[in-house]
Amino acid sequence: MQHQDSQTLKYTWDQVFCGFWLRYPNPYSKHVLTEDVVHRSVDKDGRLFTKKLLSKTNSAPKWMERFLPTKLVYIIEESVVDLKAKTLTTYTRNIGLKHLLSVEEKVVYRPHNENTSWTVSEKKVWVDSSVYGLASAVKRFGVERYKQNIKKAYKGFNFTLEMMYGSNRVKNSPPFNLVLKQNIKDSATKASEFAKSKVPLVIASSAEDNQ
Repeated sequence: MQHQDSQTLKYTWDQVFCGFWLRYPNPYSKHVLTEDVVHRSVDKDGRLFTKKLLSKTNSAPKWMERFLPTKLVYIIEESVVDLKAKTLTTYTRNIGLKHLLSVEEKVVYRPHNENTSWTVSEKKVWVDSSVYGLASAVKRFGVERYKQNIKKAYKGFNFTLEMMYGSNRVKNSPPFNLVLKQNIKDSATKASEFAKSKVPLVIASSAEDNQ
């Protein structure tokens, strides 16, 4: 099952490119627990390649809970930055719980065609499931959950950009460095709590996916 979406960020591509690396944590991404760079390189054409490992948690409806050994899932995010073409392309996929739901996403950030002071993000997602008898329902759930999540992601990215660039700053918002410090603390606490109780289950789930 496929879904497409397009959103406009009212910031230049250069601003979006810089803000992309600082978008977590933010008040709209409390489900994102950790974010780690596992590889980074530059090719002969000057393109920047980055691979990240993220851990996230999401609630699920009651009928899906019996299929979930854990609500914690690991995500691989690969990105390519082309400064000459002014494109930032990301490829994201889950590596845990794939037996239940597989989600692959591609996002391209590029200058807006009608206003070069803005940036457009073009998203495509592919959702699949192999749950016998429930695949269609699980895929529909996956698409609807994705639609909800991209709204939060858009708000969160905008929040980061507004904190970084004063001209569009949110009224009555606390300083960006204070927000960042508090969110890092909150995320670290949540990650620690989940790691203590859920990691063995995640490892087992990932092992099952690779069999």
